[in-house]
Amino acid sequence: MTTIMRVNPNILIEKATEELKKQKLVQPLEWSQFVKTGHHKQRLPDSEDWWYARSASILRSIAKLGPVGTEKLRTKYGGKKNRGHKPDKQFKASGSIIRKILQQLEKSELVKQAQKGVHKGRILTPKGISFLDKIAVQIAKKKE
Repeated sequence: MTTIMRVNPNILIEKATEELKKQKLVQPLEWSQFVKTGHHKQRLPDSEDWWYARSASILRSIAKLGPVGTEKLRTKYGGKKNRGHKPDKQFKASGSIIRKILQQLEKSELVKQAQKGVHKGRILTPKGISFLDKIAVQIAKKKE
């Protein structure tokens, strides 16, 4: 897990996006090409691979934050909404997108539901840890 946090997160997410797409561990749903990623956004995502990128980012967030649920991820991926002359206001990201991605990652056996003390949420499975770790090791070797 330590190598996952030591490498550049942008590169890790980029490589994980490619792997998730290549191995078909997650699949964008039919409606995903028509939705915004949250109430605070004005447009649809530019990239056609945004579903895979969000999945890879969520995977890394789970590795970093431990047992994490939909609400915490909604807050993490949320942002400020431009409300014209009124002050900007913080809004959460779409819960449906995050929930569907978490369900797909569970189906691929990369994450599972768990409870650590009072904290409930999803954590990485050994398969998920090795998936991210392999990518992180490849990035670390290229850097040397």
